[in-house]
Amino acid sequence: MGVPAVLMLPLVLLGISGLLFIYQEVSNLWSKSAVQNKVVVITDAISGLGKECARVFHTSGARLVLCGKNWERLQGLHDALISVADPSKQTFTPKMVLLDLSDISCVQDVAKEVLDCYGCVDILINNASMKVKGPAHKISLELDKKIMDANYFGPITLTKALLPNMISRRTGQIVLVNNIQGKLGIPFRTAYAAAKHAALGFFDCLRAEVEEYDVIVSTVSPSFIRSYRVHPGQGNWEDSIWKFFFRRLTYGVHPVDVAEEVMRTVRRKKQEVFLANPIPKAAVYLRTFFPEVFFAVVACGVKEKLNVPEEG
Repeated sequence: MGVPAVLMLPLVLLGISGLLFIYQEVSNLWSKSAVQNKVVVITDAISGLGKECARVFHTSGARLVLCGKNWERLQGLHDALISVADPSKQTFTPKMVLLDLSDISCVQDVAKEVLDCYGCVDILINNASMKVKGPAHKISLELDKKIMDANYFGPITLTKALLPNMISRRTGQIVLVNNIQGKLGIPFRTAYAAAKHAALGFFDCLRAEVEEYDVIVSTVSPSFIRSYRVHPGQGNWEDSIWKFFFRRLTYGVHPVDVAEEVMRTVRRKKQEVFLANPIPKAAVYLRTFFPEVFFAVVACGVKEKLNVPEEG
């Protein structure tokens, strides 16, 4: 009995490997067919995540509309996508559009330009974001408003401009790339957290409103999207609890991982995704079920003050 069992083990492993390979190939084909020939608008396409989303959707055959504040960087992204395109696969030349979501007055014109070009938008990826860090009393009200324009009013203005087209066609998907701070607030990021909470609230409400029109609203909330060059360091249990907590809470997710999750979200029409490491996920549950404990840990962190606000 022992010998046949030993001989069967390699066959079982080979069979599992084969099934996983088939599943991956089918999944890849399904992913590409889900967005092939679809008009996909990506805001802040020149950011790290924006570039990765552009790469993933472009190679899958989408008709991309790349939005960004800097024309030279948009042109660079456009050229990079064209240069790596596989001639054996059908891809489309991306369209470039200058768009600064913090300038609400130009958003309607951009929406009109996109609709005039393609006649419709199938997928809108609201990726643009502006950050600020510092004590609330040192952040000017003007900067608070600028953060709210870029992270809340800009995305919802663009969404409202494109939504009637989706409703009339009874198809479409809107993806909000949000942040963990749409679910819980972290000290010294009051303006940013407020805008992310507002955006999440808006799109949660919108999801229910447009369901009858077969328009999908999805939110993808990573913890933080880290730089390509930044990797989290090793933890030190000798530090205080709040340092250990916040160091892991701010561990970022790589842009490539987030872009692939955005594609999966579109393909599977998922409504909400929380993309984070175990500690940030635990923090969200802690905030929900044991708020007093969460607030106590957060309050400890305020003892280290940040003196100069940084805008990124």
